Amino acid sequence: MKKVISLILMGCGGVGRQLLQHIVSCRPLHAKQGIHLRVVGVSDSKSLVVAPDVSTMELADNSLLQLCRIKSDGSSLHTLAASGQVEVFTNSESTKKITDVAALLGKSTGLALVDCSASSETIPLLTQAVDLGCCIVMANKKPLTSTMEDYDKLISHPRHIRHESTVGAGLPVISSLHRILSSGDPVRRIIGSLSGTLGYVMSEVEDGKPISEVVRSAKNLGYTEPDPRDDLSGMDVARKALILARLLGWRINLDDIKIESLYPKEMAPSVMAVEEFLGTGLLLLDKDIKERVSKASLSGNVLRYVCVIEASRCEVGIQELAKDSPLGRLRGSDNVLEIYSRCYNDQPLVIQGAGAGNDTTAAGVLADIIDIQDLFP
Repeated sequence: MKKVISLILMGCGGVGRQLLQHIVSCRPLHAKQGIHLRVVGVSDSKSLVVAPDVSTMELADNSLLQLCRIKSDGSSLHTLAASGQVEVFTNSESTKKITDVAALLGKSTGLALVDCSASSETIPLLTQAVDLGCCIVMANKKPLTSTMEDYDKLISHPRHIRHESTVGAGLPVISSLHRILSSGDPVRRIIGSLSGTLGYVMSEVEDGKPISEVVRSAKNLGYTEPDPRDDLSGMDVARKALILARLLGWRINLDDIKIESLYPKEMAPSVMAVEEFLGTGLLLLDKDIKERVSKASLSGNVLRYVCVIEASRCEVGIQELAKDSPLGRLRGSDNVLEIYSRCYNDQPLVIQGAGAGNDTTAAGVLADIIDIQDLFP
């Protein structure tokens, strides 16, 4: 008996497109496993593409691959309407249509809403879908770092939600923590480098390179956002730290986390244009970082940008760490997480590997979708 998992993908940027390509390329593997992923809809911030009859039809693989090409070219999903094989709805209609599909399929055949966007606008839709019996799979961090009310609603049916790719891309961070906590082993400390960009930056300045040169190099390599301050602010790491802290049972919000930005308020995007920041602003950061690197080196330590969760403390910023520790040995853009508990007391559980990239993140999302197969008839 084949297991059919119906899903709607929200967000078809880099991760979303990679997920669709994974789904198509894994058809032979999933057929052997007795699983079929039935994509009934795909949306971006402006449009929704759905199968004409979501109860009996799905978006064909050739339509999914064509959709990926259209989005890669920067074109509109409305281009697909000409094929006659799909229905296309505009932004104002798409939310209602997704809700209608969720109401139709949620408690009958089952439906997974897969959020690969980077938007907080999906939150009302996701919380409503929970009430309609849907499963939720997320790479998007914003719903889980919203208010406690939204968070409580999203995790109200723990078996119905998966979000491994919100922290560490495809690394088994969330699942490992779940297993530790489920065994009754109390986690007392988590420390980790959870930004590939900042991991790369901190390991490069350790070699004596100015941070201005390193950030520009990282941008040219595609490691940073178009405006590197999106990475250097620490906000992305703070969201990941919040997800982990809430997983431990902490009832806190983003405002409760102490966040160290690598640039001063005078260089914020609202004050300084990105061109000016890359041209002259970055140079003003060199002296302070060089002095901090030198000071740490005198003690045989290195600087790493990490999140720390322990006791009543949840903070993200630069920490001085032993050079021979797992985090001290970190090079390049890998993520490293150390988890200390009763069972992992003297020697922490260390999780390390690629913590960024569309391919890795999409693979994590796909694994999450397969993991909920038992919830589908």
